[in-house]
Amino acid sequence: MQKISKHTVSVIGSGSWATAMVKMLADNKLEKEVFWWVRKEEDVEYINRYRHTPTYLSAVEVKLDENHVMSDARKAILSTDIVILNTPAAYLKLALRGVENQDMEGKIIVSAIKGIIPDENLIVGEYLNQTYGVPLDHIVVIGGPCHAEEVSQEKLSYLTFASKDQNKARIVADLLSNRYINVNISDDVLGVEYGAVLKNIYALAGGICHGLGYGDNFQAVLVSNAIREMEYFVQKIDPADREINASVYLGDLLVTAYSQFSRNRTFGNMIGKGYTVQSAQLEMNMVAEGYYASGCIQSIIHKNKLEMPICNMVYEVLYNHRPAIFEVSKLAEKLT
Repeated sequence: MQKISKHTVSVIGSGSWATAMVKMLADNKLEKEVFWWVRKEEDVEYINRYRHTPTYLSAVEVKLDENHVMSDARKAILSTDIVILNTPAAYLKLALRGVENQDMEGKIIVSAIKGIIPDENLIVGEYLNQTYGVPLDHIVVIGGPCHAEEVSQEKLSYLTFASKDQNKARIVADLLSNRYINVNISDDVLGVEYGAVLKNIYALAGGICHGLGYGDNFQAVLVSNAIREMEYFVQKIDPADREINASVYLGDLLVTAYSQFSRNRTFGNMIGKGYTVQSAQLEMNMVAEGYYASGCIQSIIHKNKLEMPICNMVYEVLYNHRPAIFEVSKLAEKLT
């Protein structure tokens, strides 16, 4: 990729994490142009008029030129050399509808998505490579313990940027770092992507247990088992020399399992209290990635004949509609 003096960046997505990312880019001091794809035209008009979003992180000031907020994803992508994908995994295909392979050529494609593409059952990097022909060394994955709500409050947070091409990871990291965002660089693309998927499932498990009335002592045991289960999974899928206690793995698991801002924990808590999946989804009005991830990960578990008791419990409760109280009771006998 040729050296570019001023990068152009598009953010594809309009939820709280995408809004936080637009804020990070605006608060970064490097010269750049930023374009933002927002799904609904009425939201585009609202943002352009009031400089805030109507729904997510509405207190964040949007510091973009009026013509840089748009509802045409292809136009946003064609306008830039770095594309940051920041939709729920289940909606990525819809967001990219009309985008063609040549539209992605020569660009750095960044995944800030912590989920698996349903149907294809692929993590985002694999999906981009197989569907759009994006070279693996043009893909950068963002991970780390970093809730959008705390970014909006400018609380110190850490992000990890993983890529097979360390220079591309550094380019993206440099554009998002600022006084409240510290950055790390990694080459463990699969580990970071799968870790981000699994931690949502484990946060769901923690929420289910909390909803059933299990206490902090049990939650600590659950999370300590979860990080070992995560390490077991990623080492089976992609054997590598990785430090599972790093912030991008363990740190992200902890914040998702315990934080008040964790929608996956909230979703699980509702399930534990007796909500159906459908009623919990309707009441939250936000996507809990762990729900979709649980179904996708389960097929990988079966295909590779893996022992994943926590993931199995979540799947049985969510997809086979098994009583949570019985499934967690069985899981408790397996934890150490």
